[in-house]
Amino acid sequence: MEEIEFILESTKESMINATKHLEKELLNIRAGKANPIMLSNIMIDYYGSQTPLSQVANVSTPDSRTLTIQPWEKGLMGDIEKAILIANIGFTPMNNGDSIIINIPPMTEERRVQLVKIAKNESENAKVSIRNSRKEANDDVKKSEISDDMKNNLELDIQNLTNSFIKKTDDLFFNKEKEILTV
Repeated sequence: MEEIEFILESTKESMINATKHLEKELLNIRAGKANPIMLSNIMIDYYGSQTPLSQVANVSTPDSRTLTIQPWEKGLMGDIEKAILIANIGFTPMNNGDSIIINIPPMTEERRVQLVKIAKNESENAKVSIRNSRKEANDDVKKSEISDDMKNNLELDIQNLTNSFIKKTDDLFFNKEKEILTV
């Protein structure tokens, strides 16, 4: 019995991790509105170590088309500007002496379609990961020393778990697609 619970728990955990990863990746796909998360991957050279932008500056959104970065140390202004340009995320920072301002350009229809494709690809990657978890779990079930009836029941449980996580993945994608395509 412990073996069955272990197989189900480890499978569920890996499927949860796949959907969490998808959620994180979808957050990085911008939908036209300014969001501090857009700069979450920016790293600053802060006294010799790579530090996330959010740990050396306050990033805010005064309106839906603008990001404002207020460094905690004025000496970091140039480093932050350089890091944003190097990250090649399509933003041009403007330094006004006190803060760095980034205007988010409106997205073209072509760009929206590209972003939907990227989101779809991330969704498919998550599904592949979920299906791989199912395959590994089914392999473990076949190797286990339990009755055939228990194996069949366990495989059904694993398939139900897989179906629920695939549906969650589809829901995440459809919500992101709607968000991207909404003008």
